[in-house]
Amino acid sequence: MKFIDYVKIHVKAGDGGRGCVSFRREKYVPRGGPDGGDGGKGGNIIIKATKELNTLLDLRYQREYKAEKGEHGKGSNKHGKDGESRIIPVPVGTLIKNAETEEVIADLDHHDAEVIAAKGGRGGLGNAHFATPTRQAPKFAQPGEKGQEKWLVLELKLLADVGLIGLPNAGKSTLISVISSAKPKIADYPFTTLVPNLGVVKLEDFRSFVVADIPGLIEGAHRGAGLGFQFLRHVERTSVLLHLVDISDILATDPVEDFEKINRELVLYSPELLNKPMAVAGTKLDIAHDKIRLNRLKEYCKDKRLDFFPISSATGEGIKELVMYLAKRVKE
Repeated sequence: MKFIDYVKIHVKAGDGGRGCVSFRREKYVPRGGPDGGDGGKGGNIIIKATKELNTLLDLRYQREYKAEKGEHGKGSNKHGKDGESRIIPVPVGTLIKNAETEEVIADLDHHDAEVIAAKGGRGGLGNAHFATPTRQAPKFAQPGEKGQEKWLVLELKLLADVGLIGLPNAGKSTLISVISSAKPKIADYPFTTLVPNLGVVKLEDFRSFVVADIPGLIEGAHRGAGLGFQFLRHVERTSVLLHLVDISDILATDPVEDFEKINRELVLYSPELLNKPMAVAGTKLDIAHDKIRLNRLKEYCKDKRLDFFPISSATGEGIKELVMYLAKRVKE
């Protein structure tokens, strides 16, 4: 299924029905008064979160959503039927904004959370409401109110406990495939992962936590380089960040500079991201024979008081210790 995490839609709530102008015409009621009923209320546009969905794909192909209008009032004090509301299902973690003002309308962060995104118009009052001792035969009624109409932006931010970040080919997809049942695409070229992957890590004591593999960032991502910053919004939901850095002998770059490149992108996107708990994992330990890159990154993390874990997803070395540490931090 194609992963879509940003859409813009137009919603139109139902208009209220107009009130009725009517008078009693019964044979044995010589002075029948006004009996116009009220119009029905227009239907609302309701956006509701469901765990059955994990993408905004359906909304990409249908941009217009309308609710029913309220029925008009009738004679004999019969009120019009209210219009039926329109419910739009979205994945849990969807943020709803007014497209014009960028005001946040709602953050649907749990199953069955819902919000009235556009309110239906109120039905108009019939002429029966306007009879007075001095105006016994009003020949007017209220029109129904217009339903709200607006453009909305929907952003999906995945709900995960741990976010895996790092340069392309740092080993994020391999790690999530080892510690969870997720099966992301893995290859020896950059940008293998084109969409975020979620995996559930289960521990022996029946505890579990969710890990999100965020597609590879590169320097300049905040300006749109590489895959750009389109997936950084998913990092905002996480409780803990795990920064993966390749410490193998294959690369000639400075691992500390690799680490700082990504952190600069995080700051430029949202300075608050660096306030999240962060740990560092040196990946591909099994092919880090001379240990130069490993020791360089290890000393840096020690100076910065960052928890550091050298690991190998291929051999499993250091994986158990890392998983137990992440479970502890998530619990905290």
